[in-house]
Amino acid sequence: MTTTMPVTTRLVSLDVMRGLIMLLLAAESCLLYESLQQLQLPGIAGAIVQQFFHHPWHGLRFWDLVQPAFMTMAGAALYIAYYYKLQKGISWQQNFKHIAIRCLKLFLFGTALHCIYAGRLVWELWNVLTQLAFTTLLAYWIIRRAAAFQIIFSIVLLLLTEAAYRLVLIPGFNQPFVTGHNFGNWMDTVLMGKTNSDGWVAINCIPTAAHTIWGVLAGKLLISAGSTSKKIKVLLAAGTVALCAGYLLNELGITPIIKRISTSSFVLVSGGWVLLILTFLYWLIDIKKWNRYAWIFTVVGMNAIFIYLFFETVGVQWLNATVAVFVKGAANMVNLTMPSGNILSALTTLTIEWALCYFLYKKKLFFKL
Repeated sequence: MTTTMPVTTRLVSLDVMRGLIMLLLAAESCLLYESLQQLQLPGIAGAIVQQFFHHPWHGLRFWDLVQPAFMTMAGAALYIAYYYKLQKGISWQQNFKHIAIRCLKLFLFGTALHCIYAGRLVWELWNVLTQLAFTTLLAYWIIRRAAAFQIIFSIVLLLLTEAAYRLVLIPGFNQPFVTGHNFGNWMDTVLMGKTNSDGWVAINCIPTAAHTIWGVLAGKLLISAGSTSKKIKVLLAAGTVALCAGYLLNELGITPIIKRISTSSFVLVSGGWVLLILTFLYWLIDIKKWNRYAWIFTVVGMNAIFIYLFFETVGVQWLNATVAVFVKGAANMVNLTMPSGNILSALTTLTIEWALCYFLYKKKLFFKL
């Protein structure tokens, strides 16, 4: 039996990474990146800003790593919560009801958000929460199995996706890696009677379940009683292998890296980068104890689902515009240009949303699904 860290030991790096992810997403919701893009910065600065937008199709940018990181962190948290419940005498079967209800809530919130975006009732399954509902359930189903089984299972998910895109060739949807004409788009017509104009597909939940499963394995490793150096070596090796495998598939022309349909090469490459980022934060924060400012991210990470739902609803529907009335108005009075006023407004909104998380943290109010 694997020994683990004491219950009182908390992995601050996981909270920091989860908080960082949510702050990045909140900044997008506040239109910070769009405002920076309006500056049309030249050279390296412009290239950096471009990294905060999804790649249009074949390729990889920094922003394409955010959703895989979200899924991975969810998997790590899933295992840690599961383990400590076992220590309290709560069995897998007893905890399954809680997980199932949580996944149902995630699914309902995810589909409801698309109704809010559209301003009417719609049936759309592209939201990350809807996807997470499926990946969490799948990861929990095999959470008791050995690490080797979970790794093989995740690879099988990628192979099944590869096979579906290459072998199920429906007229009009018989080009595996062409937007609007692939298997994923066809499945969307079956599930929802429509396709996504930006190329996203609902069955991304199948290959990206690998991210949640790998998060489970990372969480299990990080709370184990093994040496920190061994943990880092394992994470570095796993991340490097995933990166090499994904880039090799892409460079050999076997499977292109495409985020919008979560090709196997994308899942491997993005999963590899996420594991390397997690390793760095674990080394920096939990081992080296360079965590003086970790609380800035932790206060957000402790209420991750809440703040996501907040900025995707209240933020987009009301707060962004309300703050803009005052901030942009003041900017105009001092003759600031429109891009600068937009950036200032976005940063102000982001600060307010962070302050809300800080307030909840100080009041010890944590919203869980």
